[in-house]
Amino acid sequence: MGVHSNSDSHTFKFPNISLCDSHGHEHHTVVSDLDGTLLIGRSSFPYFALVAFEVGGILRLLFLLLLSPIAGILYYFISESAGIQVLIFATFAGIRVSEIESVARAVLPKFYSSDLHPDTWRVFSACRRKCVLTANPRIMVEPFLKEYLGADVVTGTEIDEFRGRATGFVSVPGILVGNNKAFALKEVFGDDFRPEIGIGDRKTDIPFMKLCKESYMVPKESGIQPVGPDKLLKPIVFHDGRLVQKPGPVRALLIILWIPVGFILACLRMAAGALLPMSIVYYAFRALGVSVTIRGSPPPPAEKSAGRTGVLFVCSHRTLLDPIFLSTALGRPIPAVTYSLSRLSEIISPIKTVRLSRDRVRDADMIKKLLQEGDLVICPEGTTCREPFLLRFSALFAELTDEIVPVAMSNRMSMFHGTTARGWKGMDPFYFFMNPRPGYEVTFLKKLPAGLTCGGGGQSGQEVANYIQRMIAATVSYECTGFTRKDKYRALAGNDGSVAAAKAAKSKVMGC
Repeated sequence: MGVHSNSDSHTFKFPNISLCDSHGHEHHTVVSDLDGTLLIGRSSFPYFALVAFEVGGILRLLFLLLLSPIAGILYYFISESAGIQVLIFATFAGIRVSEIESVARAVLPKFYSSDLHPDTWRVFSACRRKCVLTANPRIMVEPFLKEYLGADVVTGTEIDEFRGRATGFVSVPGILVGNNKAFALKEVFGDDFRPEIGIGDRKTDIPFMKLCKESYMVPKESGIQPVGPDKLLKPIVFHDGRLVQKPGPVRALLIILWIPVGFILACLRMAAGALLPMSIVYYAFRALGVSVTIRGSPPPPAEKSAGRTGVLFVCSHRTLLDPIFLSTALGRPIPAVTYSLSRLSEIISPIKTVRLSRDRVRDADMIKKLLQEGDLVICPEGTTCREPFLLRFSALFAELTDEIVPVAMSNRMSMFHGTTARGWKGMDPFYFFMNPRPGYEVTFLKKLPAGLTCGGGGQSGQEVANYIQRMIAATVSYECTGFTRKDKYRALAGNDGSVAAAKAAKSKVMGC
């Protein structure tokens, strides 16, 4: 149950948004509603559910789901504002405002962007000045609307807070619906200014639409294809959160019911990977519903008697399980150097893991010693990326050996993401294996020719790193970027990703 329109567009006298010409509005102002207008979906429940799960876990999501029928009844039989107030209370009561802001910045934009209405966006993006009026809490929607849609003004419901925590209630003038939207519009532009275009989708949008020179209604239609991500002002390279799909009421219920079962299944899968010989882990994973697809020709183990160093497997980085699935594909454990790993992940890892210190000289000496002992795996991006992008490859690995085998990694998750920037990384492998049928694809590329290495070909370390980045990107149809680990953590967590910064941020949130 969510927030829906209770009237069809044909009862209004405003023309259909499809009739609005997007040309000639370069100097105009547009004012738009959000749910059912800028967004195809007319229900805000999924976005409240995302916030509830990310800040309060399964119990908060359950609380929201139990109260959502009450919200629906109030919406249809009392008022729209009463229904939304229940959703806000169930989601926000007692939650730190800083946590809500973090979810709004790092999690919600990905889901909002996948539901953008093509006709509304066509008109909205054509105007010079853009304003959004919404009944949703401003704190939830403002980061997406301003950063990715170019909104100049976002006016929404203001949540009430006490000592840094949301009370679950809203501030004056209350839920922004009906006449409240009209009053808000006048506060933004003044009594004498009339925006050129107003766009809404329901009866409660009429008051602000009447204040515009021309207004259009977005009808409720099925089968509308959302705007592609390439149409946004900038691509969404980084995003956080555990849920893969937008949780409507039914999916939210399935998630709640699945988590206890999925956690037990995840423990079984992880036990199989950790306790069984690596030569049979591939078959154990298949028996437990984890698919491992191997492409290309894996190289044989390094021969120590030949006096050669081991092979350095250079992988794209999708989750912290990349080295484990590489070992599974090879049928033998391959040690891995890591940039950061939780203590729990180190304890349960079936392969040897060695932490990098981020001191270039020390790390170089350590990697050389490990290669003298045998094969090694490294993920030079330094952090994971969920979207089809590759982050910049660090050049250090290329300067240490010419025995390099690039490996393209891709994975499949249907319910939970196995990575996080804001949460506890110790749960990453559990969440990955909690997916009903997770999968990994490991593609071994040809060993780097001597002429393209630093030692044999005289290439610089960064030239080699960039070449391998392009090779892997072409294999999995990803896009190369110059973004780094610091860029990711600044975007998602508000720090540079270092342990010290993460602890400082946590202390700040805890009030220490």
